[in-house]
Amino acid sequence: MGWTLRRFPLTKAVPLAISRGTTAAVERLELRLDHDGVIGRGETGGLDTGHRAYQLAGIEAELQALLPSLNALNPRNRHGFDACLSGLSPPACCAVDLALWDWWGKSLQQPIWRLCALDGSVAVATSVTLGLATVEAVLQRLQRWWNQLPATRIKLKLGSPDGLDHDRALLVAVAKSLENRRQATGGPVELQVDANGGWSLDQAKAMVVDLMRADVVLLEQPLAAQQDPERDAAGFAALQPDCPLPLVADESCWSLEDLLRLAPHVDGVNLKLLKTGGLSEALLMARVAQRLDLDLMVGCYSDSSLLNGAAAQLLPFIRWPDLDSHLNLVDDPYMGLGLDGDRLRVPAAPGLGIDRQEGR
Repeated sequence: MGWTLRRFPLTKAVPLAISRGTTAAVERLELRLDHDGVIGRGETGGLDTGHRAYQLAGIEAELQALLPSLNALNPRNRHGFDACLSGLSPPACCAVDLALWDWWGKSLQQPIWRLCALDGSVAVATSVTLGLATVEAVLQRLQRWWNQLPATRIKLKLGSPDGLDHDRALLVAVAKSLENRRQATGGPVELQVDANGGWSLDQAKAMVVDLMRADVVLLEQPLAAQQDPERDAAGFAALQPDCPLPLVADESCWSLEDLLRLAPHVDGVNLKLLKTGGLSEALLMARVAQRLDLDLMVGCYSDSSLLNGAAAQLLPFIRWPDLDSHLNLVDDPYMGLGLDGDRLRVPAAPGLGIDRQEGR
């Protein structure tokens, strides 16, 4: 009974390289709530956005220190948790928030999307990611994705430490492969670009012509996120007039305050539950974004099906899903996130709709 915490490993089939480094494997935390015969689970882990970083050991220490307080609370009284959660880091808060949502939905035998009056019939194609590498390696990774699923939305990581010439070479090669794919299949294939803050303002402006020539459909976080909110927004404001592509903020957008700050200068934001502190803040941000006519992406880090299943509850709001991390794992301990071709479905089972795989 009560709350328990455990570590578990996740190993990528193909390591992912972005402008800030390469990831091949991670450790994650599962926070489990067992109350009245119902089990709720939340996932969390470390993240580094360049200007903000949280290590797994620190998150684990936060949650271990919190367990006695959590065990004293009744999960049926959700408001009773507010004081405990207010001082937590976003990734620590995420674990508690998701476990509570999962437990609540399961206790009521309803999926979260239904409890939030959302459309559970939605199915939206997710992008799949091509990390930074040599041109040959990136094209091999693209073919591997196509061997795995239809992959009609491709996200190419740019912002290479090797400079704009390498970025341009990757862009041209991938765009050519996508055009060949369109001609061979007769179906649409779109190209997104995510620089993960790897460009200066001048470099981003210089790349716009190349992106347009390659038929890129959006540009995500071209500039490094800044600690100072005004400087951060000013970067997007300076780029926006020279960028006819939809401009999406990721590392710069963590909370509702960030969304409101950036809304005049971007076309969309990327919601990631480890940044928002869980599903509760993300749902609020999604509803506000809808009122502001701001497009949404929902993204992931090195997340399992548990965290991506939680993020998939947001699919009714999302134009650009980016929930592919669990598709690149060799040891995902969870299951339940449905996929039709490359189209993600909102989990239909109660709670977050995700279960532990037997033996993992």
